[in-house]
Amino acid sequence: MIDINESVMQFLLAFVVVGPLLGAAAALLPAPPGLKGKSPEQAVLRHGVTVTGAVLIAAIVLALGFDHDQPSKMQASTDISWIPALDVRIHLGIDGISLPLLVLTALLTFLCALYSYFKMPAGPAPKAFVALLLVLESGTLAAFAVLDLLLFFLAFEMVLIPMYFLIARWGGEGRSQAAWRFILYTLLGSVVMLLGLLLIGIKAGTFDMMALATDNGRSLTTSVQVIAVLAIGIGLAVKTPMWPLHSWLPDAHTAAPTVGSVLLAGVLLKMGTYGFVRILLPIAPDGFRTFAPYLAALAVVGIIYGSLACLALARQGAKGDLKRLIAYSSVGHMGFVLLGIATMTPTGVNGALFANIAHGLITGLLFFLVGALKDRTGTTDLDTLAEETGAALYGKAPRLGGLLAFAAVASLGLPGLAGFWGEMLALFGAFQPAAGLSRPAFLTFMAIGAFGTLLTAAYLLIVVRRVCMGALPQDAPRLTDVRSYEFAAWTPLVVLTVVAGLWPKALLGLSDPAVQQLLAGGTR
Repeated sequence: MIDINESVMQFLLAFVVVGPLLGAAAALLPAPPGLKGKSPEQAVLRHGVTVTGAVLIAAIVLALGFDHDQPSKMQASTDISWIPALDVRIHLGIDGISLPLLVLTALLTFLCALYSYFKMPAGPAPKAFVALLLVLESGTLAAFAVLDLLLFFLAFEMVLIPMYFLIARWGGEGRSQAAWRFILYTLLGSVVMLLGLLLIGIKAGTFDMMALATDNGRSLTTSVQVIAVLAIGIGLAVKTPMWPLHSWLPDAHTAAPTVGSVLLAGVLLKMGTYGFVRILLPIAPDGFRTFAPYLAALAVVGIIYGSLACLALARQGAKGDLKRLIAYSSVGHMGFVLLGIATMTPTGVNGALFANIAHGLITGLLFFLVGALKDRTGTTDLDTLAEETGAALYGKAPRLGGLLAFAAVASLGLPGLAGFWGEMLALFGAFQPAAGLSRPAFLTFMAIGAFGTLLTAAYLLIVVRRVCMGALPQDAPRLTDVRSYEFAAWTPLVVLTVVAGLWPKALLGLSDPAVQQLLAGGTR
């Protein structure tokens, strides 16, 4: 930790949120003020790398200046009246819950911009691509930093249009239908969520998250809390995505360009689960307790459903798409996050927050690797990869094959890697749920979730065996192994996956005090 003045911290947080938006506007200028390149297209791509790099540096400095001795305290706070008539305020701040998500978002967006500089997705000119990428980053960072319900909703919605166009204009086969399904599902969910947010704000007399968290639902009747949790929960569940509201996700991932899939899985899905923790748990605890068993039940159904779908796609002759398989795996992994939140215990919620970060790192790496495979072989079809162009990947491109195997075993929750701790803590939370929740029911959910981990290991090991292993014929053509820019883009994800797995306190030390205070209904 380094000693940084509070006003500097406030400026850094404001820059992290607003900087990408200013960069997006600059990218659309006739001559963007980025670094010069050999062509206007290269210049604007360098501009994207420069802006996202500056935001990442600011986020890292913000993390270094964060008071790690008081992670439950809201820091770098800015509170300015914006719409007095509605008591809407520009209220920003970070604590141990939001800081890791903020840094993860800045990191993944920078890596996507760096990757795109060397491997721009096929499609229109890059000006719009860079601008959309930066608007997407700004909206996501804002969602993790704002402390006003209506500002959270605006940030939540701000990411929809950029992601729609990234899929529709730079995606692959079926991109138009996938983009429409994505935006229709999320917009319909958001309309219902807005009604719930307005209900809380009107009944409580404020939209300020900190004031509402301190009140801990005392100014809201149980019936109001139940209605609000149902309405807001539907909107958040669509974005998470929770079974059975997940059906937009596989198509969106399959059609999206590589960087779109990385950001969709690594960042956008986290906005939904973050909303459950930041809004519903502290603001409407009685209403959330009413729905917690149902949320846990849907979570474990999602775990099993996602795993079985992946097993079906992984088997030989199933015409399974590797990107689609990873998309379904996200349904299962986010099921563990929802299960942890549903326990309403510090152990379960900490596990959910840890699993959020782990999923962003590991699944982001998986989508990068699948994109690289498609660049080299022209396909993500598992049968084609296994039987024609990609068999024996260890022999044809050993570093690429090794990284794919590493990401797979990290995703299945191998101890010592980041994927292990979140799922284990979520299951431990279900072993002893919060007071007022049925322990026999949650023990059943824990057992089903534990069985889901076995299914996860099964389908991921099948993928590794089919794609990476096998005899290499002497006349087999070699594939280009990991390129230098790919190494630069993927190394941080590999390193952080190992560090988080070996030193979980780095994340849990931040989140636990904040979670303890949040569940106790207090804030400072």
